[in-house]
Amino acid sequence: MDEFEIIKKYFQKLSYNNPAAKKLNDDVFFDKNKSLVVSVDTYNEGIHFPNFKHPDLVIKKIIRSSISDIISKGARPLYYFLSGSGSKKNFTPKNLKKISSSLLYEQKKYGIKLSGGDTTFSNKLSFSVTSIGFSKKIVERNKAKINDDIYVTGNIGDSYLGLLTIKKKININKNLKKYFINKYYSPKLPFSIHKYIHKFANTSIDVSDGLYSDLEKLLNLQNLSFLIYTNKVPISRQLKYVSKIEKKNKINFLFNGDDYQTIFTASRAKRLLIKYYEKKMNQKITLIGKITEGNNKNLVLSDSKPQNLLNFKGYSHKF
Repeated sequence: MDEFEIIKKYFQKLSYNNPAAKKLNDDVFFDKNKSLVVSVDTYNEGIHFPNFKHPDLVIKKIIRSSISDIISKGARPLYYFLSGSGSKKNFTPKNLKKISSSLLYEQKKYGIKLSGGDTTFSNKLSFSVTSIGFSKKIVERNKAKINDDIYVTGNIGDSYLGLLTIKKKININKNLKKYFINKYYSPKLPFSIHKYIHKFANTSIDVSDGLYSDLEKLLNLQNLSFLIYTNKVPISRQLKYVSKIEKKNKINFLFNGDDYQTIFTASRAKRLLIKYYEKKMNQKITLIGKITEGNNKNLVLSDSKPQNLLNFKGYSHKF
């Protein structure tokens, strides 16, 4: 079973008398009466980050990943709680100092505040982050409409290439290595979108497990599908260059996750409005596809040819 099957079979029923839990089928808890938005995530070494050689960078990635959920829903993150499990090998004074400095940087950058947490001994390293934000409304999952446009913020694929670089599965020059590794550990969040996404989006989610996988989650209760045009998915000039020298189609880098951009759908009538807010926020927003009728009819088109969907399933926690 994957994590969503476990939730549906064993835990969803426990939330039925708690509408703020969204039947455990959204990225956040949302109490409308209290304008309270909460997200909880756990990160394990070897799964969510390859190693702990750079604790300051790992913590930076973890924090940005956590608040990304809040941002994509249209709320501003304010508080976070951090818990860590590890050994004295992980939590040396040197590493703890690096972690503290990195957290301070993230707090100043995003206006968030450390508000509690826990530490426990374990031979396996992991972290859990609870992020809390406030908003009178959120952009929920499963609110898409037929013929909605599909948009994504920022660029896609840099983080995955960063991971390949860290794992030494690709050989590129020093400057490019530095660029892509930085994109893996320090994704550029579309932070300002939380202020405006309610004005144009019907439904939204952040890109964590992969573009295709997260779109599936976005529509999982609706009798709808999606169509993605890979030639429209935005990539950086650095990724375009590497794709060319490696003689690989950019499609190989687009569906692997860890981008922490926001995907949302909006009606065609909102196109000019989205262009206006794109300029207002100085935030790149790209139209990459559309919502279509029917269930399990998802398509990824490259050069007008349907692609094998098994190549795009992204990351899934299997138990």
